[in-house]
Amino acid sequence: MFILPLALMIYAFIDCLNTSEEDTKHLPKIAWVFIILLFWVVGSIGWLFAGKVRHSSAGGAGFSSWQPGGRRQQWVAPDDNPDFLKSLKDDKDDRAAERAAAEEEERGRSEGGTGPDDKTPPTS
Repeated sequence: MFILPLALMIYAFIDCLNTSEEDTKHLPKIAWVFIILLFWVVGSIGWLFAGKVRHSSAGGAGFSSWQPGGRRQQWVAPDDNPDFLKSLKDDKDDRAAERAAAEEEERGRSEGGTGPDDKTPPTS
């Protein structure tokens, strides 16, 4: 009977300390800390239900998960992020161009031609 309210109070206290000042509701953060510490059960339950702005889950399409510009705030998986996929394509194109240039240079050297790194002038 003593451990459960103590655990609830410790959880609420740590949660309150880790919450930013902007996410606290109704009272300043320091007031919530004192309420939780002075009134174990009531203060902890009050904090859990009325003290903190709760954000909707990632799966929910609640209003709070949308930014004013119409973009979602939540994290997007890399394979669903068009900017990330575009950067992969750009990297792949850059590597292919570098590989083609290196192969062309190597082909020129193997055929006896002069490459850009050759120091000897061509013979006439």
